[in-house]
Amino acid sequence: MDFKTMTISELEHHLADKEELTMAEENMLQEDNRKGAARLLGRYMKRKQMQLLETSRLEKMLEQEKIIWQQGFSLIAGIDEVGRGPLAGPVVAAAVIFEPGTLIEGINDSKQLSAAKREELFEEIITSAVDYGIGSASRDEIDRLNIHAASMLAMKRAVERLNLEPDYLLVDGFTIPRYPLKQKALTSGDKRSMSIAAASILAKVTRDKIMFNLHNLYPQYGFNSNKGYGTLAHKQALIECGPCPEHRVSFIVK
Repeated sequence: MDFKTMTISELEHHLADKEELTMAEENMLQEDNRKGAARLLGRYMKRKQMQLLETSRLEKMLEQEKIIWQQGFSLIAGIDEVGRGPLAGPVVAAAVIFEPGTLIEGINDSKQLSAAKREELFEEIITSAVDYGIGSASRDEIDRLNIHAASMLAMKRAVERLNLEPDYLLVDGFTIPRYPLKQKALTSGDKRSMSIAAASILAKVTRDKIMFNLHNLYPQYGFNSNKGYGTLAHKQALIECGPCPEHRVSFIVK
């Protein structure tokens, strides 16, 4: 196919369906003197560069997993939790196992993503993962144990909900105490490990849905927007209405 025989509109439509051009196609665009062709070439080259940068970023996020795979471990579960800071609701954790070499475009620390992007990636993660598990610790357990112990409990439950038993745990922040599996704590792991980042997304989307449901029960606190965090409006609602059964008493007392 000769690009010069196509109108710019036809050429634009043709290129829109192409993930990658062959060398011959790139050469045809470069040799096409029309301004529209030059614009389309520039757009394609920019998209190609962005894809290369994204692949490089994702490969870097697999460096920790690659080290562990090279040590002979095959089922690495990345683990993360969300919900340490809010005044209400549970803490939720997730564990995710990927096959070596799996790359999911756009995956990142859940805090760096929009709610819509997290929802989109949630579906892709659970489809692409070898296995995943989600666990939580309740408001009552947070008050009874303290938030750190409850977070560890939620992580433990997430691992126990995996169908496959992992042979290595890659955990954000802290290792799970007295747990019988080989594990490594990774500071800022949700930024440095793809499996931990995936776990952070599953945990965040799950917890947000829980808080939306709690909003239906206790709409005066605005859980649908603040997700239980101590915003000014949330604190004012606490002054006016007092706490509900999902508020963490140990946090409010402080």
